Amino acid sequence: MRYDIIVAGVGGQGTLSVSSIIASAAMSEGLNVKQSELHGMSQRGGAVVAHLRISDKPIASDMIPVGAASMILSMEPLESLRYLNYLSVDGMLVTSTDPMKNISNYPEMDEVLRQIELTPHHVLLDSDQIAKQSGSSHSGNMVMVGAASHFLPLKTETIEKFISKMFARKGEKVVAANLKAYQAGREAAGSNVDIARIQNA
Repeated sequence: MRYDIIVAGVGGQGTLSVSSIIASAAMSEGLNVKQSELHGMSQRGGAVVAHLRISDKPIASDMIPVGAASMILSMEPLESLRYLNYLSVDGMLVTSTDPMKNISNYPEMDEVLRQIELTPHHVLLDSDQIAKQSGSSHSGNMVMVGAASHFLPLKTETIEKFISKMFARKGEKVVAANLKAYQAGREAAGSNVDIARIQNA
């Protein structure tokens, strides 16, 4: 088994926290993990991307080849398109629809979403809105982890364990809010896509 994930976003969206939670959960389940991170000007909304490779066998390289990613998990819609050439033919694109317009020539959202919807397997979620509805406007990244959890080769309870660990130092209320956002994202994705059909494709 090998599962390669491109985790993308812009500075301030918690992209690397997402990658860390998934990597920690995978290692906890006895899987091999290699991770490579590229930081942009994160404090100014620059691009941030992580290559995350999970396997039950040794992994030679920490970089995912073009056309080989099992998933692109993106906190921002335009960032998902930047790495679309990495996605395998049967790969899953999971992205937020909330734009972070950090460039002056940001494309029209209708065109961005049209390009995403051309991808055979995709999940689109309004992560900011779901996070607000779940009680924490700062937990959009955990909403996206919840959406992706349907397709990851990991147990949901293991992911939840490492979400709890990630936010433990901030107190029980913050932990509970992030777990609630995770569950909200998981439920939203489950209600908007035929999970069983995609997993068996």
